[in-house]
Amino acid sequence: MDFESGNIKRVLISEQDIAKRIDELGRQITEDYREDPPVMIGVVKGALYFFTDLTRRVDLPIDIDLIGFGNIPDTTSSTGVVRITKDIDIDITGRRVIIVEDVIRTGLTTAYLISNLETKKPRDISVATMLFNPDRLLLPVPVKYTGFEITDGWLMGYGLDVREKGRNIPYIVELKNKP
Repeated sequence: MDFESGNIKRVLISEQDIAKRIDELGRQITEDYREDPPVMIGVVKGALYFFTDLTRRVDLPIDIDLIGFGNIPDTTSSTGVVRITKDIDIDITGRRVIIVEDVIRTGLTTAYLISNLETKKPRDISVATMLFNPDRLLLPVPVKYTGFEITDGWLMGYGLDVREKGRNIPYIVELKNKP
């Protein structure tokens, strides 16, 4: 696909590697939650592809929902505080919850989302993320399932975008320059 192709440094994670890892994560979640299927909550827009593929690999009668948020200018990047644009519709009181993220770098936004969901009194919350950069983590978040660890770099594809373009690339590329 030709999205910002002149700026693509390399394919970081292939479509085949993504599929293989999601199969493994789906089997692990199935095993871990066999006795008490979770509610899986996808964070839109970035996690949409990962969320869809992952939930289809979980062999349990799960409930799913989506949560959306927007950045607050001059606030979100330093505090993680976001504006909820689409809240969940499912009652998660007393339920086990897995938040499905596309990428966790600092953990600030994920920690805020967890705090928001905790007000709804779930039994527990864990996180599944496609990409995780532990070196940049500023707040502890309960990441239980990780697709791939990454380092700093500008990424696009499989849900990650550059100005809302490139999300539908079925693999993840690293860009040469900041978009």
